[in-house]
Amino acid sequence: MPTRHPRRPRPGTRRPARRTRQRRRYARTRRQRQRDRQVLVLGAGVLGVAALWAAVAWLVTHLWAVVMLGAVAVVAATWFVNQRRQRHAWNRVQQQALRYALPQLDALAHRDFEYAVRDLMRRDGCTDARQVGGAGDNGADVLATDPQGRVWVIQCKHRRAGDRGSAVGTPDLQRVNGTARQLYGADIVLVVTNGRFSSRCAPLAEQLHMHLADRRMLAAWAAGSRPLWELLPRVPGPRAGN
Repeated sequence: MPTRHPRRPRPGTRRPARRTRQRRRYARTRRQRQRDRQVLVLGAGVLGVAALWAAVAWLVTHLWAVVMLGAVAVVAATWFVNQRRQRHAWNRVQQQALRYALPQLDALAHRDFEYAVRDLMRRDGCTDARQVGGAGDNGADVLATDPQGRVWVIQCKHRRAGDRGSAVGTPDLQRVNGTARQLYGADIVLVVTNGRFSSRCAPLAEQLHMHLADRRMLAAWAAGSRPLWELLPRVPGPRAGN
């Protein structure tokens, strides 16, 4: 009879068992990680409760310290508020006393002239007046809102030689007029200079509903105590609600 040889297992028949063991090890590892995380969360919770309990116990036994700290905080806050009010009041007094003579304005650099116009607007009650002139200013050098709620967009034109310098021309008016209302919502568009305007500026300003402040107007405003809107002709009325 022919000799029968035992049947050899085909290659790969034990791979499913190996994969099963790998899955089991992975499942055990995952469960262990989950238990570790739970232990960490529980430990953190216990520590948090213990810290809170210790803080409450300390506060109960040291209530006098809490009261003292609260009193010190109230005193410090009151002092800070009073100091701030005093500084604000003193700054307001200084602003109200601000005066410029024309020679002072003539001696300024262009950027300093913009700051001077800003300070004069603040003196007159425009608490939000700010200098914005520079690259990309779209023709606006000073922005302000007056006590009547009107938004001012001001372009400043400084001349070192005063009225002996070159005249401000119509292109300067057209530049600020093209952006003041669209970009800034201006109620009043103003061009102010320590020099003079060309003869064509006044008719164009009237046509565009703009305002001009030349050297004479600037002198009356900077050296006096009246706000600019009382000196300029045909200024729009207050905004509704003001």
